[in-house]
Amino acid sequence: MDSRLRCILDLQDKMVAQRRFYEPMWQEIAERVMPDSALFTAQHSPGSKRTFKMFDATAPLALSRYGAAMESMLTPRTQRWHGLRHRDPDLNEDQQVREYYDRITDILFAMRYSPTANFASQSHECYLSNGAYGTGALFIDDMLGRGIRYRAIHLSELYFAENFSGIVDMVHRQFKYTARQAHQAFGDKLPEAIQRAAEKDPLTEFKFLHCVQPNEGYDAKGYGKDSLAYESYYICLDEPAIVRDGFGYRSFPYAISRNLTLPGEIYGRGPASLVLPDIKQLNEFEKTMLRQGQLAVDPPILLQEDGALTGFNMQPGALVWGGVNADGEALAKPFQTGARLDIGYQMLEAKRKVINDAFLVSLFQILVDSPQMTATEAMLRAQEKGQLLAPTMGRQQSEFLGPLIAREIEILNSAGALPPPPPQLARAGMVFEIEYVSPLNRAQMAEEGVAISRTMEMAGAVAQFDPSVQHMFRGQDTLREIAKINGMKASLLKSPDEMQAQDEQNAQAAMMQQALAAAPVAGDAAKNFAQAQALAGASPSQQAPLTLPSDRTR
Repeated sequence: MDSRLRCILDLQDKMVAQRRFYEPMWQEIAERVMPDSALFTAQHSPGSKRTFKMFDATAPLALSRYGAAMESMLTPRTQRWHGLRHRDPDLNEDQQVREYYDRITDILFAMRYSPTANFASQSHECYLSNGAYGTGALFIDDMLGRGIRYRAIHLSELYFAENFSGIVDMVHRQFKYTARQAHQAFGDKLPEAIQRAAEKDPLTEFKFLHCVQPNEGYDAKGYGKDSLAYESYYICLDEPAIVRDGFGYRSFPYAISRNLTLPGEIYGRGPASLVLPDIKQLNEFEKTMLRQGQLAVDPPILLQEDGALTGFNMQPGALVWGGVNADGEALAKPFQTGARLDIGYQMLEAKRKVINDAFLVSLFQILVDSPQMTATEAMLRAQEKGQLLAPTMGRQQSEFLGPLIAREIEILNSAGALPPPPPQLARAGMVFEIEYVSPLNRAQMAEEGVAISRTMEMAGAVAQFDPSVQHMFRGQDTLREIAKINGMKASLLKSPDEMQAQDEQNAQAAMMQQALAAAPVAGDAAKNFAQAQALAGASPSQQAPLTLPSDRTR
């Protein structure tokens, strides 16, 4: 066996052994929260019933709402949830640079939500996996001639490892292909047994392994395989052989989402693992309540030992002869267990509340329960919600969405799909940072909006007795900051240079208006002056009186 193949298979055996400790817990969660994906320690035939351990739907419904909340707060489909900016703050103030990054962002979103990309549905599956098991994975594939394709990887297929910094940089994915699919994907590189199966029995399934790991010979200035940061191998496990080699990736093709990692663990833990005891208790309570409810609605009938009423008619309106004794007492009585169904319902509701709290359902119910709020109250609620969601969703941005966006930009740049940068940006270098503007970030920034709103309200009250306070505020800068908090695109606002040019045009227009307004007055004055001169020329000339010398000068 090839040494490289043996090394990969040995590493896979170790990763399987490492993950084996998590699988029983994942199986218990799946059977009660996501029964269709309970594939960790049990195999099910297609179409089989998998809800045999589910008696209450609270946890599955809470997980569904958790996934919807994650999507609506992090990656809403109907709006831009991130932007780009340069690492140099001065360049970020340049309008051309900001508009260039806006164009790149528009290209990213157009590609990401194209009909063939399938991003929305696959990212939602990652959020569900994150809530149930604490770990989700998205494969970002560059399909030549067709663009980027996204695919959520089920946790039962996924094995991964971290580097010294705690960043996932190695993934093994174990999956199945039919012989027909394998022949389409790998062709003549397949072992002979699978090639024969592709001809005779094309639906026979075989196991394969996709291995992505750092390239030890990576050189950013190199050529060929050495220029790729990650190696990639496809291996057949049933007939051990490398069926695809010789290529890799410039950026890591997997985006791993983890909810919470405990010390010494690399796989995450989600809300379902936190409240798994409550989910199991709730299902047991539900079974007990079903039995007690049946006993209360259709209780057993107590009869005398002589069996005189055995098999009597219990249909509504039936006549039961001999059902009472001579004293009028019933000879058959329903059995009352004395169960307190009301207490049982209270216990059920208490467990449901704990589960809903774990999946953030109660947090998002606040706005539903209080729809009539002022703008300031809504902003305060958004601020509180952003603070509570920051630990949970902030990690998704740094560990899941960050690598995802970097991978997308690398693919687009390699394909030549990005426009040329402006000269000032080209000189500074195309280094960028991700600026998240999702509803989560706007909720976190709501504190700044609340501060601006309160300050302006107080300034209005102070201005009633001291109008000079109005000159303290920079109106344009304040409005730009509010637009940024609300997630408004930079291209929709005029730049400072454009505002200065507009002010100059307005000043010139005002001067012209003043000149036009003064023209009639000046014309009348000139006309009156001309008429006065004409009248003065038509009248006889008047001589000034002579001044006689004084007596002193005689």
